[in-house]
Amino acid sequence: MNVDLSRRGFLKLAGAGVAATSVGAMGFGEAEAAEIAHVRAFKLWTTTEARNTCPYCSVACGVILYSKGDVKAGGAEILHVEGDADHPTNRGTLCPKGAALKDFIHAPTRLTEPRYRKAGADRFEPITWDAALDKIARALKDDRDANLITTNAEGVTVNRWTSTGFLAASATTNETAWATTKVVKALGVAGFDNQARV
Repeated sequence: MNVDLSRRGFLKLAGAGVAATSVGAMGFGEAEAAEIAHVRAFKLWTTTEARNTCPYCSVACGVILYSKGDVKAGGAEILHVEGDADHPTNRGTLCPKGAALKDFIHAPTRLTEPRYRKAGADRFEPITWDAALDKIARALKDDRDANLITTNAEGVTVNRWTSTGFLAASATTNETAWATTKVVKALGVAGFDNQARV
């Protein structure tokens, strides 16, 4: 069967087909209404979105946490975790550990407060954050006072603190990493490394 169709006639026919398809796709057809009737409400519609960094490894992937409840009162519950598509490191993707971050958050064995085991005790006891930071600061001060090497054998000032090491996090910004390096080196810590190399 031969159809005698000019170029102008073909363009008119193609234009009419595109217009008819577009009208149907804009919701004027029965299929669109039937599809909308079967779609459930989006579960994240009423949640609060917060951007964060995955805590697992040194890659520092960006994640988005969705929570429901009063965030300011501390009663919010995280319902969903996904990769941050705007994050330059992972661009929305997550490894299996990062994808299972919600289970990590809701794990019954997850520590949510600092704990301390007294000398001779067989278990850890919860303490406040202030008490934990005070204990850490006191231990560091006592160790530095006892072990700081101020000069070497030739009498040159070196200010080396070799009895304590410091491990920095790699999931921080450049500014935080710079400030951490300055503080640690100002204290004289010789054993300084980054989580990414461990």
